[in-house]
Amino acid sequence: MSYLKLAVGSCLSIFSSLLWAVDPFEDFHQYGELSDEEIHQLHAGEVLYGDIEFGLIANNGNTKSTAFKLKSNLYQDFEHWRNQFKVDSLYKEETDANSNSSDVSASRYYISAQGNYKVGRDNESLFIYADYNDDKFSGKEYTATVALGYGNRLFEGEKNTVDFDIGPGFSISKTDNEIDIASNAVRIQRGQLLRLALQWERTVSKQTRFNQDISIEKSLSGLSSRVFSETALVSQVMGGVSLKVSYTYRYNSDPEENKNKVDTELGATLVYSF
Repeated sequence: MSYLKLAVGSCLSIFSSLLWAVDPFEDFHQYGELSDEEIHQLHAGEVLYGDIEFGLIANNGNTKSTAFKLKSNLYQDFEHWRNQFKVDSLYKEETDANSNSSDVSASRYYISAQGNYKVGRDNESLFIYADYNDDKFSGKEYTATVALGYGNRLFEGEKNTVDFDIGPGFSISKTDNEIDIASNAVRIQRGQLLRLALQWERTVSKQTRFNQDISIEKSLSGLSSRVFSETALVSQVMGGVSLKVSYTYRYNSDPEENKNKVDTELGATLVYSF
């Protein structure tokens, strides 16, 4: 619970500082009306811009539960480089009202960074990507990936854009199963992979956008392959504040023992853009 209090406090502190730094009503006519590319041009040269997503659910009764979600998608856009940083965390704690005992039922932390070096016209680039995932209920202590390759815009229309990245990479993971230590099993696995990522953005209206992000990491070493998909509808509420309804799908072709291959999440959160 101390982690939850600290995380909520940190989020409120960041959110408050952003409100002081930027008037959320100042660009009311811009958010929702601009494409991602126009937003990058608007903030070109700034140290950081993007959005922060926050969700909190608290239940009270026979069982008390608190779920906290914090997510961010931040950018830098310079003359030769466009960088993207993502953070995604989920924490859920349940307390039995009779015994007053608490159990953590979800604890996940994910961070990623990608740098795109602009090599041609429009959105053509070379990229380098890295991520780190710590999910305490996945059967692994951590999973990390590094990849590099080529990116470009696959399609651009009046209301739709589709971008892609493709390239080889390397993954490393460590199981948290203590039985493996006694049986001298290999706890650390390393292997090569091929990474493909697609980002589809569709303008629904001046205040609403549809986003579809898909990433596929196909193992080339006989290890587990991973698929991540987020389908989201983001609608402006006021100024830089939007409501996001999303469906997240995670797939692991070779999960740890007693773990499912598929993990899904349906959420509704507030998003602050700055």
